[in-house]
Amino acid sequence: SEMCIRDSYIAECSGMFLTTELCNCHIQAGAKKIIISAPPKDDTPMFCFGVNHKEYDRNMKIVSNSSCTTNCLAPLAKIIDDKFGIVEGLLTTVHSITPTQMTVDGPTRGGKDWRTGRASAVNIIPSSTAAAKCVGIVIPSLKGKLNGKCMCVPTINVLIVDLTVKIKKPATYQEICEAVKKASEEEYKGIVAVVEDEVVSSDFNHDSNSCTFDIKAGIALNSTFVKLIAWYDNEWGYANR
Repeated sequence: SEMCIRDSYIAECSGMFLTTELCNCHIQAGAKKIIISAPPKDDTPMFCFGVNHKEYDRNMKIVSNSSCTTNCLAPLAKIIDDKFGIVEGLLTTVHSITPTQMTVDGPTRGGKDWRTGRASAVNIIPSSTAAAKCVGIVIPSLKGKLNGKCMCVPTINVLIVDLTVKIKKPATYQEICEAVKKASEEEYKGIVAVVEDEVVSSDFNHDSNSCTFDIKAGIALNSTFVKLIAWYDNEWGYANR
């Protein structure tokens, strides 16, 4: 009701109000600010903490915190781009079960997405992700340089991003790891972490970082082509932003 919402700061997490126009109903009911917990479907300003949050204007009433995947990918991509330059790249996010998936085989999205309609607990399901596009919005220098896909797997929580990029400035894999580690200890502290243990997904339940770079999971083909791996708790880590 209007009485409940007046002077409130709203985290719009329903997945139904993804434009400024739709969110204006909250403002009209008395809310002061709205943060959309997903990529917007219009030009609502989008921010990732640690990447472009300093561009936030306090006069903005409705903003998007983008997606959990973007919050993991964008800081890592920015560190690499700032230090070595990204020519181009592809990403794969290995994604836990989402609310839009089915318990057993059935129709989804009016029958337009047959793969997502397959039983979530017994399948690896290829899907799409808007994360690469969102990175191009929060980091304009990377617009059009990244693209990606999603693989939905039968786990409850914690995701992993595989970012494979061609870089401008040649570097060893060790030099890249050192650059990420240094950034995680300085300006990205509390946003990006680094792990050298032989971990698995459940080790990151309730991890509050946006991105945990896994040194031992990545690999380089040569001095300009590398695969970088990062973990994130898609619920808890995102909520901490």
